Amino acid sequence: MEDKMGSECEGPEMSLVCLTDFQAHAREHLSKSTRDFIEGGADDSVTRDDNIAAFKRIRLRPRYLRDVSEVDTRTTIQGEEISAPICIAPTGFHCLVWPDGEMSTARAAQAAGICYITSTFASCSLEDIVIAAPEGLRWFQLYVHPDLQLNKQLIQRVESLGFKALVITLDTPVCGNRRHDIRNQLRRNLTLTDLQSPKKGNSIPYFQMTPISTSLCWNDLSWFQSITRLPIILKGILTKEDAELAVKHNVQGIIVSNHGGRQLDEVLASIDALTEVVAAVKGKIEVYLDGGVRTGNDVLKALALGARCIFLGRPILWGLAYKGEHGVKEVLNILTNEFHTSMALTGCRSVAEINRNLIQFSRL
Repeated sequence: MEDKMGSECEGPEMSLVCLTDFQAHAREHLSKSTRDFIEGGADDSVTRDDNIAAFKRIRLRPRYLRDVSEVDTRTTIQGEEISAPICIAPTGFHCLVWPDGEMSTARAAQAAGICYITSTFASCSLEDIVIAAPEGLRWFQLYVHPDLQLNKQLIQRVESLGFKALVITLDTPVCGNRRHDIRNQLRRNLTLTDLQSPKKGNSIPYFQMTPISTSLCWNDLSWFQSITRLPIILKGILTKEDAELAVKHNVQGIIVSNHGGRQLDEVLASIDALTEVVAAVKGKIEVYLDGGVRTGNDVLKALALGARCIFLGRPILWGLAYKGEHGVKEVLNILTNEFHTSMALTGCRSVAEINRNLIQFSRL
């Protein structure tokens, strides 16, 4: 089915000016199975769609006469400076949309001066990703495998390669019900290069390596803390109860996330869950957000509600599909410029000036 915006993106001189333009381009140019893999949500995709809609229920309260001749988008995460609070979330199999896959993504992140969370399900080796962007700020996202030795070797490898944090995904004790992938039998066509037996050096079909621990619990976090000095970030927390437990177990950060609506459908939109998580941690650890960010206003709203930065998932893949490294750079540049404009138009000269008073929830 052709997207209404598709006609605007035809021809060699296309001008893509916002993130949804890149989505329209990707819809037209990717295969159906790849498009479905990227765009699909769990079950009826209620949460996937609400991630975006929830941002539009928030209204801005701008302040004027505040000298915005100089606006600084820089901030820090885990003590590392980034050029803007706009980073790259972990998504798998970038080679589905561009030949160089995650290597191109890493180069774009390095050029932009922001953080790239590399997925366990990367289609390029970690070594190749590091070689492609040796100076880039990298975190590593881990799906915990039932084999502890496999986790340990992968974490030690990640640490030796210069990754700066370990992001443990919590919301996948089982895989969500993704109807499009089931219909397309996509998993049988994918391979992994990093989640593999330490005794083997070859890539392994995804469907043979899907086991993710179903028994992972809070008390297991101490084992991870005992084998690495990397900061541990927990991805997938949506409630104050789990946020309080995260603080109790001495982790260094939380990514408020519902896995892009791909795991449990009908949970809160990420931006709606953010408030209670931020309140629960009481400033003791950093809180980040992914899910539904499409505009600079969205970034501003997330920061106003207490997120330290946001992470982009699908829009990065749209940029990659458009023009590889340069497409990802364009997506990041567009969103950063929009965020800069949003800051100026609300009277914020630095990210430290973005606060809860800038927003209100609409009654619509």
